[in-house]
Amino acid sequence: MNNLLELRGLSKTYDTGTSQLEVLRGIDLDLLAGTTTALVGASGAGKSTLLHLLGALDRPSSGTVCFRGENIFDKNDRQLAAFRNKSIGFVFQFHHLLPEFTALENVMMPALIGRIPRPEARKAAESLLEDVGLGQRMTHRPGELSGGEQQRVAIARALALGPELLLADEPTGNLDMKTSDGIHAMLTELQVKKGLTLVIVTHNERLAAAMGTTIHLLDGRVEKTT
Repeated sequence: MNNLLELRGLSKTYDTGTSQLEVLRGIDLDLLAGTTTALVGASGAGKSTLLHLLGALDRPSSGTVCFRGENIFDKNDRQLAAFRNKSIGFVFQFHHLLPEFTALENVMMPALIGRIPRPEARKAAESLLEDVGLGQRMTHRPGELSGGEQQRVAIARALALGPELLLADEPTGNLDMKTSDGIHAMLTELQVKKGLTLVIVTHNERLAAAMGTTIHLLDGRVEKTT
């Protein structure tokens, strides 16, 4: 397998106005294509910050993130946004679905924004909703769906443009154990079916144990990898 991501000397410091807050301190990591990784650690360890840098949602203070050998932060903001939209899917703890649209319309949205023809966008969205077990719920709006179903819609939406990398930040943090287990199983199935590289920030030990690699962060550094 080839490296999808290579991180070298990755650091992030925030200016609080009165001091400098160093959140990440020289992270070096290689993530292989088609693998699953959990990022774990105490609150404040830098997990979400690292995920945001992997997803090009923020720029590092120093260091590089290479995606298939190319430093993504050599791109300008417009190029970076285009790369992010095409290559990376995001799932967050809160689903951020648009309440006035149906599940199908929510999943179609990234493709429509990307100017993909509506019939093509609809066909892809229908297939993704089937993949996440919501083939019979496509015309329902978020308010008519359970929390677990809403998160499944959000996962389908994250995959709408066929990304190679799926990043998830506490994707089951608001769900009960049974619903969480269903989401975990679905993510694993989708990762295999679509050949995704999956990186998840989680406090859920069972979810972390199901990933191929677990990276333990402590005070902005990699403490160990298991």
